[in-house]
Amino acid sequence: MTQTDKDRSVVLGEYMVIHKTTVRATAKEFGISKSTVHKDLTDRLPKTSPQLYKQVKAILEENKRERHIRGGLATKHKYEEKHKQFMHEK
Repeated sequence: MTQTDKDRSVVLGEYMVIHKTTVRATAKEFGISKSTVHKDLTDRLPKTSPQLYKQVKAILEENKRERHIRGGLATKHKYEEKHKQFMHEK
């Protein structure tokens, strides 16, 4: 593990804790893949900063419990937009 990997895992963890974001949102903010964020947070961060990892893990678990709600809201929004477009075309 390089120093850069260690630093990145801490930066990502701190960002996620401060902003209460998802892996996807964190990846987008830093311009890296979701896989990289997930690996940094679950594999590297526990070794680098166990205390920060505990906080991140709580957020990851909360996001996992709520993902079906976010998915449902995204689907609802998608169909509301389609309906608006359809009504506009009439």
